[in-house]
Formats: sequence, C-alpha cells, structure tokens
Amino acid sequence: MLRFLPLPLLLLLVLLQVSNTAFTQNASIRGFVYEKKTAEPVIFTNVYLKKTTYGAVTDVNGYFLISSIPPGDYILMVTFVGYDTLAMPISLKPGEVINKKLYVEERAIMLAGASISAEKQESKTETKTSVVKITPKQIKQIPTIGGTPDLAQYLQVLPGVIFTGDQGGQLYIRGGSPVQNKVLLDGAIIYNPFHSIGLFSVFETDIIRNADIYTGGFNAEYGGRISSVMDITTRDGNKKHIAGKAGASFFGARLLLEGPIKKQKDDGASSSFIFSFKNSYLSQSSKLFYSYVDKDGLPFDFSDLYGKVSFNAANGSKVNFFGFNYTDKVNYQSISDFHWKSSGGGSNFLVIPERSPVLMMGNFAYSTYTMSLVESDGLPRESSVRGFNGGLNFNYIMGKDEVRYGMEMLGFKTDFNFYNSVGRKILQTDNTTELAGFLKYKMTRGKFLIEPGLRIQWYASLGNLSPEPRLAMKYNINEHMRLKFASGFYSQNLISANSDKDVVNLFYGFISGPDNLPSEFDGRNITHKLQKAQHIVLGFEFDPAKYITINIEGYYKNFSQLTNLNRNKVFDDTEDYWDKPDDLKKDFIIETGNAQGIDISLKYDYKNFYFWGTYSLGYVNRYDGKITYPTHYDRRHNVNLVGSYTWGEDKQWQFDARWSFGSGFPFTKTGGFYGKVTFPQGINTDYTTTNEELGVIYDVINGGRLPTYHRLDINLKRKFQLRETTFLEFDISVTNVYDRKNVFYFNRLEHKVVYQLPVLPSIGMTLTF
Repeated sequence: MLRFLPLPLLLLLVLLQVSNTAFTQNASIRGFVYEKKTAEPVIFTNVYLKKTTYGAVTDVNGYFLISSIPPGDYILMVTFVGYDTLAMPISLKPGEVINKKLYVEERAIMLAGASISAEKQESKTETKTSVVKITPKQIKQIPTIGGTPDLAQYLQVLPGVIFTGDQGGQLYIRGGSPVQNKVLLDGAIIYNPFHSIGLFSVFETDIIRNADIYTGGFNAEYGGRISSVMDITTRDGNKKHIAGKAGASFFGARLLLEGPIKKQKDDGASSSFIFSFKNSYLSQSSKLFYSYVDKDGLPFDFSDLYGKVSFNAANGSKVNFFGFNYTDKVNYQSISDFHWKSSGGGSNFLVIPERSPVLMMGNFAYSTYTMSLVESDGLPRESSVRGFNGGLNFNYIMGKDEVRYGMEMLGFKTDFNFYNSVGRKILQTDNTTELAGFLKYKMTRGKFLIEPGLRIQWYASLGNLSPEPRLAMKYNINEHMRLKFASGFYSQNLISANSDKDVVNLFYGFISGPDNLPSEFDGRNITHKLQKAQHIVLGFEFDPAKYITINIEGYYKNFSQLTNLNRNKVFDDTEDYWDKPDDLKKDFIIETGNAQGIDISLKYDYKNFYFWGTYSLGYVNRYDGKITYPTHYDRRHNVNLVGSYTWGEDKQWQFDARWSFGSGFPFTKTGGFYGKVTFPQGINTDYTTTNEELGVIYDVINGGRLPTYHRLDINLKRKFQLRETTFLEFDISVTNVYDRKNVFYFNRLEHKVVYQLPVLPSIGMTLTF
C-alpha cells in the first residue's frame, strides 16, 4: 500500500518511524509553564536542563517539549525575566515521557540580569525572518491615546508598516494592500481589524496573549494571502479568582471581566471565562472637550464586544469557544457617511496525547463583514463577505528538529455593489471554496537553522491548484550576529475594489475570483483568476551590547498577477459593444507590480528605559499593461521613534513619547472639470435640455504627492495600589502635541479638505481588580 501514498506523506512516515526508534532509547519531558497567581500560561520562557544543551522555549500556550534526552538525573530549570527561577530535580528512564505542570511566581524584587532573556534565546533557535512578536507589555510601552493602549498604535511603529493616520485606519505592509493582509483572531478571519479613527483596533489589549506579525516570507502554515499575516491569540480567563478592569477617558470607556467557572485545584481540570467591551462616545464627548475641532463633534462611534469560555483538562489539553461583534460608524463632516459591522465566533482546541510527542491543534470559525460608503455624489458603495474557516495541525518535535503539518478549508460568499470613477455600476456576487494542506520541517544543523515548507492550495470554485514552496534559513555567525533568509510563493482569491483616483481610500469592497476579466494581459493569455506573488527577504541581526538589538532586512515582493477595478470602464460588456477593447468594457483589469525596500530597527531595553527606533525605505508600483504608476500608499520614507521611562520605588510612574514621520502619499491630481451628460433615458434623452453633472478630468495616475506627515504623542501615567490586587491608574496624554495639520481626505467635487486629528489632550482612569 505504501507505493500509493503521496511522496511527502511517505517521507513523513519514514521520518516519524526513524524518530520513534530514537525515542525508544531516549527520554522526553513535556508540559506547561503557568503563572501561579492566575494559572495563565507563561509564553516564550526558557525551560532547560541545568548544565546541558537540552532545552526549549514555551509556545503561545505555555507548552514545551524537550526530547531525545539520555536517561539520567537532571535539574529542570525555568527562567524568565520578572519571575523567580524554578529548579526541580528530575530522573529520566529510557523511553520515558514525563508530563509536568510548572508554576512560577512573579518576583517581588526586580534583579537586573538575573534571568536569561527568552527573546535572545529564541533569536538563535527560530528563523524569525520578517516576523515581530508582540505582547501586551510591549503595547503598553508606547503612548496610550485617550488612556487606552492599543495594538493599532503599536503596529504603526513597526518597520515596513504604513498607516494612513488617525482617521481611516488602513494598514499597508511592505507593499501589500489591506486585503492582502490576513488577520486571524484565535483562528477566525477578521476582515477589518481597525476602526475609522485609526488610533484603535477592534482588539482589547488586556485580552491579547500574543500577536505574531509576519511582514513577508511567511512559511507554509499560512496561506490565502500574498503579502502578510497577523496572527492574534487571546488569553484564557483567570482560573483562580474573579478579576477585571474598568476604564474611561475623553475618547471612550472599556470593561474587562474574567474568572473561573470551575477553579483550578491540585493541577486538576478547570474552566474559565473572559469578556471584554469597549465603546467610543467621542462624537458626544468631543462637543465638550474638543469643540475647537468641530462644534458638531468628532463623528467617530464604535463598539467592540468579545467573549471566550475555556475548558482545561488536567494534562493541559483544552478547548475554547469564543464570539465577537465589532461595529463602526463615522460621518466625515457631511462629506461621506461610512459604516461597517463585523461579527462571528468559533472554537479552537489543543490535544496532548498521553505518550506521544505529537501536539494536535485545530479550529473552526464563522465570520461576517459588511460595509457601506455614501459620498456627496449620492452613489452608494456596498460590500459584504461571510464565510467559515477551519483547520487541523500537528506538531512533532524531535530533539532540536520539528515537523509541522496540517490541513485547512474555508468557504465564503461576497456581495459587491460599486460605482467607478465614471459612474458605471459594477455588481458581483460569488461563492468560493478553498482547501489546503501543508508540511513544514525545521532542522538545526550546527550553526544553521533550515526551515523548508510546502503548501498546496486548491481553489475548488475556480478549479485552480497552486503549489507554493517556502523556505526560511538562519545562520548564527556567533553569539551576537545572525544572518537570515526567507522566500516563498503565495496566492489568494479575495480582492478589494476601490478607486485609485480617490485622494484617500475609505472603501475597500471584497470580491472573489471575478469573471469579468480580460482574456490576455501584456501579450500573454490569462490562465487563472488568482492573485499571485513571490517574496525574497534577506536580513541581519546584531547585538552590539547586552540590551541592544539591531535588525536590518531587505525585501522584494513580485506581484506577478493582480486584479484591480477598471478605472477606465465606459461601456457595458455586452454584444452591443463587442468591438470595444477590453480595457474600456471589462469590470476588472489585470496588473502586475512589485514592492522593494529596506527596514532598519534598533531596540534598547534595560531597567527603567525602553527605546525603539525604525526607519523604512520603500518603493511600490503597479503596471496595468500601458503605464507604470506608484500606488497611493507608496510612502518613500517612514521613521518612528518611541521612548518609555519608568521611575519610583515601585515603578508607579511612567512617561512615554513617540514621534512619527512619513513622506507624502501619492494621489491623482485634478486636471479640470467638464459638463457631463449621463443620458438617463438612454437614446431617448434630450441632451439639449438635460441637466449636466460635473465631470472630472483626471491627471496622471498618482502623479502628485501629499505633504509630509509627522506627529508627536506623549503620555504620563501614575499607578496607585489600593489593595494587594487592586490598582488605580491615572493617565494624561496629548496627541499631536505641536498641532501638525496632516491631510486626511479631500473631496474633489466640493473641494473640501479634512485634516487628521489636531492637538488632543485627554485624561483617563483605569481600575484593576
């Protein structure tokens, strides 16, 4: 029967058989590391055998596995900054698999340099090319706007990330548009993670356990997007006691509650819940506090609701059920009315087999997203997407090597209603089904880390098969210098439709596999409807001092096939216009493009002071078969400087500052205006008496540049301890300290400019219990 198995599966079975033989001779230790106070997993911490080279770093579930250990007596150690070191004697017999639950306590007195940095250790054992791991602690080290630390504010300071600013909330990662960024929340696909006021995401910071941001070159476990991935994991609720947070500021209010359903006792089974809610009342409060901006108030309203229930077995296996509902509504000074809603839910699980080193994980989720934009022209733009996704993954660790393999499936429906820049209506409804399988193998060979992967993506509704090889490598030159590399092939079926002639894009409609495409592009036949890209990333990490890390990465993304809305459509694609060229009658066009640049970051983190600085140089362009033009997010230079300082006997004071700079975005200038007759009665229209509309003559696509963007934000916090576990924190923040007038939106027909937020002081208060 073996000869009928696919080659990758056959190789995997042989590999597992060889590994099982080794495991019968050696022993393994696996388990979880938890905080003693809350029973929450401690992620990315070092677990190792004292005076040996055997060790591991816990994953996002707090799970670790140390395998291929010779039998004998050892001291098992757990070290992590901010926690007391744990040491435990342990004896291992041949072929034995020991399960451990380890609990660590927060250190009462901080001792500088007493613990090994898991981040430093991970930099040597993981390829970590084009990926940034974010925890709530890091998010809280930048200025909190309106007294609320938020993932959106932290993402804006990452190298290679371009944000449209305070208003709009669009995120562009190394040349990719928002729809080319895959956002996962506990495995569920989130189609828009940012609110219209770009200072806030839909995610509550205090429920985030970890966020992995892949800016390119991601491996085979992720697919369906051609630019980047944002994988966010939420934490479980407190398994020991009821806890929570309540806060309010000029911008809005928030509430978090968590606690046990069944308390954890004596390492037994447990269950818990966590619930978060935040709401903006800025449209009302701004009339009182920010009337100098607009007497009618700042028109931003949003609310975010998330809930999760976790059931944990005694051996660490668990299952979670979660749900979310996010809404957003804004009216830009009567220029445009924009609103959207996102909701969904799902489940994920983790299974630890009794005597096997395999870790099994899975998820299933359903989500929806609807959006609508109406501007002064009265032509609505509407879009919705709804669908499900699920997957099953297996991790198999063999000493310092690791195999990960699995499968995924998803299906979604898109509805789209849009008017292009010449007033032609475009409608599309489509259903999509995708299946995928992947295999990734990480091997350690001396100073080399090699991580090849293969993903097979089957677009069933299109009948297209996309084999996508991936590769990541790292070479540890010495203790302080590392070279890294990543590359891969990527594809996706979901596209966004917006007008390249908008000065700023608010509307991103979703379409899957549009049929109304040209049959050829630039002299070649079009054989599929997918968007495709290839990435190459080369990087260098350097630790010039114990607490300083410098990271340099150069990248190139080749977008070999893209789909865009046809900005030049003037005829319907019917038999009446069979003789017209495709670029004047098709709803969509084919394009190619590329993105290239270099990102530099420097981090210093020691005792009371934290500094983070980044510089990005980037070029992003598109070719539509006739002309090459820069995208509207082709920002050439981007700089971010972040500093945080804590002081006081218990570090109860904290001051944060951030300065951002970006060169101007491209936009299409207005060449002139003309009187446009729309012929509302067709050929029966009397053009001599019909009222004309104002038509726009556009200049070269994205031939102009907006003014440069820069802004300074500061923040001061003071924490008071009321009881052992009860704290009250006051926060004073100022956004746009020197009142820079950064352009946000421009309406051509009414010639109105909307600026981003002016100087906005805010006071906030948070009670933690």
